[in-house]
Amino acid sequence: MSYFWTILVLVVLLALSWRFLGSYMAAVYEGRVTFLARLERPVYRVLMIDPESEQTWPRYAGALIVFSGVALVVTYGLLRLQGSLPFNPQHLGAVSPALAWNTAVSFVTNTNWQNYAGESTMSYLSQMAALTVQQFVSAAVGIAVAVALIRGFARKGSPTIGNFWVDLIRGVLYILLPIAFVCGIVFVSQGAVQTLAGPATVHNALTGATQVIPRGPVAFMEPIKQLGTNGGGFFNANGADPFEDPTGATLLLSVLLLLCIPVALTYTFGKLVGSFRQGLTLLAAMAIIFGTWLGFSSYAEAQGNPAVAAAHVVAQPGGNMVGKEVRFGALPTSLYNIASTQTSTGSVAGANDSFTPLGGFGLMSGMMLGEVTPGGVGSGLYTILLFALVAVFLGGLMVGRTPEYLGKKIQAREVKLAALGILVMPIAVLGLTAIAVSVHAGRVGPTNAGPHGFSEILYAFTSQANNNGSAFAGLNGNTAFYNVTGGIAMLLGRFGVMVPVLALAGSLASKAVVPSGLGTFRTDTPLFTGLVIGVILIVGGLTFFPAVSLGPIVEWLSHGRLFG
Repeated sequence: MSYFWTILVLVVLLALSWRFLGSYMAAVYEGRVTFLARLERPVYRVLMIDPESEQTWPRYAGALIVFSGVALVVTYGLLRLQGSLPFNPQHLGAVSPALAWNTAVSFVTNTNWQNYAGESTMSYLSQMAALTVQQFVSAAVGIAVAVALIRGFARKGSPTIGNFWVDLIRGVLYILLPIAFVCGIVFVSQGAVQTLAGPATVHNALTGATQVIPRGPVAFMEPIKQLGTNGGGFFNANGADPFEDPTGATLLLSVLLLLCIPVALTYTFGKLVGSFRQGLTLLAAMAIIFGTWLGFSSYAEAQGNPAVAAAHVVAQPGGNMVGKEVRFGALPTSLYNIASTQTSTGSVAGANDSFTPLGGFGLMSGMMLGEVTPGGVGSGLYTILLFALVAVFLGGLMVGRTPEYLGKKIQAREVKLAALGILVMPIAVLGLTAIAVSVHAGRVGPTNAGPHGFSEILYAFTSQANNNGSAFAGLNGNTAFYNVTGGIAMLLGRFGVMVPVLALAGSLASKAVVPSGLGTFRTDTPLFTGLVIGVILIVGGLTFFPAVSLGPIVEWLSHGRLFG
């Protein structure tokens, strides 16, 4: 299938998922979907939860923090004890303390940054009971926060924003598990590996060589890896490994899975607030930025590798194939990796470190815009709503009225909370990058010198603070310095945004609805879409331009070419 037809099929499938999955998710969180009630009710009884009891935003946030803290401790414990636990056919020992800390934080925060090779570090039990479980629940946490913020806009004079435990359980049972199970069967049918039998040993009688081929419970980890915008793969090569991503069909399915929930949540938003045009306005902003970034990154990769061209070694009719999976080629790999970084997935079908300078700039800068185009499951929606509130504030100043969004007056408290949620990520990225390039422990991490080495450090903290998890692989992240600082970046990027979002939800839910008038700045028009895009680009551009100027832009200009 040509690249054009691949994009066309993907757009059609996403349009269908936007309508039908978005409507279904709205029904789930309104309590109208009950086909798994016999499983749902016993879970509430075991956890001693009253599903009819709602929570104020501090209680909702407290429940989220407690749940995530317990999940962090349990995951860390499983990794540290894996050498003494079952389902470990390779007899792998305990994960080191710093790496176990980084990995536990990574999966609990939906980042899935991996400072290890999964096939030689993690037992089957760790992969299933620690990592895969967190891929389900961390994704459900993100969706729950987004739904809580939607309730803040939809309700009036309400002291509560829902029940965290109900939102979490319903997200897992009704959304993530059914889709992941069906798609897991598809992955198995296409040739993805699913076994507990341990590695396979192959002996070549002609050469006398013996090869050990890692295997494991891979196929059913793949769908939730993508669907939950997690990105943590079973193998070190991630989506470029044929056991994880065996065919072109599974590559297309992977891209669809990682985009479908963030895209569909804009429909859910419109349905729950009573205006589909509001959801379309946000979706349009997401689509325009995503399409632009995909376009110039794909074009850059299609031009070939500038280093290969400068050496006059070989023609590059297939584009920059350095670091690319030959089964897919440069353009499908660009689609996969751009979609992965524009969401908070972080899975890869090729080496990000081997992209051209402009292609690498596309990967990095897409995250720097705040992971909102369309962003991660839940996190993309609630973060772009923060940008929308800032845009509303600016629009209100232009028309000389108190800013309003969906009938709610946006006052000083709401603007401050939105600004706090937006600024947490760049402060974490730039602060930790500055520390890393200032101390010896940070400077020894990159394997490349000059601007590319700086890009490796900057990309790492950008990825972790945005809960993305992809990497410029030239950085040796498995050191005490990067494991600890990376964990800090991931915690700040996750909970430093979630808590202000929930506070914002509580503040909005308690407000009365103000009738719109002739002077009301409309937020369901192409003009507002453009304003939101402008705010996103200006905030990301002004904040990160000095840093990217020292990395990918300098490297790009050093080749003396406009593209490549």
